[in-house]
Amino acid sequence: MTPLRTGRLLLAPLDAGDRDAFVAYRRDPDVARWQSWTPDFSADDAGRLLEGQPAGFPPPAGEWLQIAVRDAASGALLGDVAVHTSADQPDTYEVGVTVAAEHQRRGIAGEALGAVVAALFDDHGAHRVTANSDQRNAAVARLLTALGFRHEGRAVEADWFKGEWTTLDSWAILARER
Repeated sequence: MTPLRTGRLLLAPLDAGDRDAFVAYRRDPDVARWQSWTPDFSADDAGRLLEGQPAGFPPPAGEWLQIAVRDAASGALLGDVAVHTSADQPDTYEVGVTVAAEHQRRGIAGEALGAVVAALFDDHGAHRVTANSDQRNAAVARLLTALGFRHEGRAVEADWFKGEWTTLDSWAILARER
């Protein structure tokens, strides 16, 4: 993957040197709250994820790629953007973003996710990019709306997640909507 650069960020594949910082923010209960993992995420979990990463961007059909979000000046890991290539629909991707708690509320998630979405459309011919969120996660709803995603639907109490029924929101943006 050719690294993506923004004003403040460098986005490139996660590597073994990111493991400790990656584990640290994934273990944070406030960060893990809306994510598929739990705060018991371990160095072994990170090792398996890093070893299983596809080499290219976007990833092959049906696979996920975690892209490191780094401070361009220091190289510090601030979070990651996840990209999934649909196995069922051509030129269709799902995205997500995670930022360590100490780096939140600074526009990093929007800058990083915006750069990845732009690259999918501009450099890789994406037709459609989607995202899903817990209805209670107002911050991600604001983020996706600001990036031009359209709220497509709400599946009420449709997901048994971390011991409770949760309501899922679906979001999308088409190439022609940009």
